[in-house]
Amino acid sequence: MAIKYVAEPFRIKMVEPIKILTREEREQKIKEAHYNLFYLKGKDCYIDLLTDSGTNAMSSYQWSGIMLGDEAYAGASSYYHLIDAAKDIFNYSYIQPVHQGRAAEKVLFPILIEKGQYAISNMFFDTTRAHVELAGGRCIDCVVEIAKNPSERAPFKGNMDVKHMEEIILEKGAKNIGVVVMTITNNSAGGQPVSMKNMREVSNICKKYNIPLDIDAARYAENAYFIKRDEAEYKDKSIKEIIREIFSYADTFTMSAKKDTIVNMGGMIGVKEDNSDIILKIKAACISYEGFYTYGGLNGRDLEAMAIGIYEGIDEDFLKYRIGQVEYLASRLDDANIGYQAPVGGHGVFVDATQMFPHIPYYEFPAQVLAIELYKEAGIRTCDIGSYMLGNDPDTKEQLRSEFEFTRFAIPRRVYTQAHFDIMADALIEIKKRAATIKRGYKIMWEPPILRHFQAHLEVIDY
Repeated sequence: MAIKYVAEPFRIKMVEPIKILTREEREQKIKEAHYNLFYLKGKDCYIDLLTDSGTNAMSSYQWSGIMLGDEAYAGASSYYHLIDAAKDIFNYSYIQPVHQGRAAEKVLFPILIEKGQYAISNMFFDTTRAHVELAGGRCIDCVVEIAKNPSERAPFKGNMDVKHMEEIILEKGAKNIGVVVMTITNNSAGGQPVSMKNMREVSNICKKYNIPLDIDAARYAENAYFIKRDEAEYKDKSIKEIIREIFSYADTFTMSAKKDTIVNMGGMIGVKEDNSDIILKIKAACISYEGFYTYGGLNGRDLEAMAIGIYEGIDEDFLKYRIGQVEYLASRLDDANIGYQAPVGGHGVFVDATQMFPHIPYYEFPAQVLAIELYKEAGIRTCDIGSYMLGNDPDTKEQLRSEFEFTRFAIPRRVYTQAHFDIMADALIEIKKRAATIKRGYKIMWEPPILRHFQAHLEVIDY
């Protein structure tokens, strides 16, 4: 039986009209889009769950802040508001605003990674993996084994396998590891959180071998909520206190602020210690790629909205509602015996497409099949988090096989209501009824060399 839906801790003050196309129109639209959800127009998607990045609804306080944004090219007051807020929450010496998370990676990773080195993570997400490779490095995923069984419920399935991590360091040589990246929450593993204990253990290993530790901090607030809820020693700690401890174990962080900071555009780099060498390199790269370091590719109004959203995103009532929405959808899938990465993570439900289509092999992209069927069924746009997204080996160019074949329902913050979540569940239930009739998947007709899933063209495989 579905759990009780958590009521919204806000009132709706403005609405954005949406419209659902007919089934015939949706089938034509996805065909014209080369069966790539990224090519669809936003107006042609009834419920848009492609990502929770930058798709959130800002508050009245944030919109008020936008009117106060200082647009000075250098040294704007909005910049200092953001720096003060970020230092208060993360307790880092240096904060560099950038326009989004991949910009943070573009600026920082070439400073940390030399050509031929490796980077280890609990799991890299797509842009993070790409920027390691663009810096000349190679990625090694090291998530705990239990995460690879979606149906097995366990806390903190986003953790690093610390034993395996240390084995890799010893095998490759510590000098050949450019950076260790802890992704919180672990997006590619299904939005699964990382425990404080695991963060501490990873930090100790990095210190032992003198390897920099970076946090991919897109969903730091959700991760802190899970620690408070599920790690007994933190149940009486505030979200802010938990965040400060998590970040105390790392040397740097890269962040897309378009998630837990609830803005439509923005990101940050953080450096814990007052390291003039790395800070000067960050400033120089930022000026080259993003603009002057006091605006980092952002308008003053974006900086102001981020300074406000960074506090709204750690509010415990908001986080209870945020996680509660996702748990409500997951409970409806439980009732229908539809598999997903369980227990549900923070920012979405990651449906197990392999369970839905056990007869479709990974190289025909079952998670993309489910994403396309969801659009045709109900106008819902989702995203493949599987072999299609993972792409090809950068050296052999052969198709990689992902640990998971997930179709991600990424839930924007403060956007959809209970009725929308019921439509999501109902659409999956209808697809499950006819899943056996969908015999084949898709083949790629054209793809770019990196981050292919954003642009690739696909076709249905015929007999």
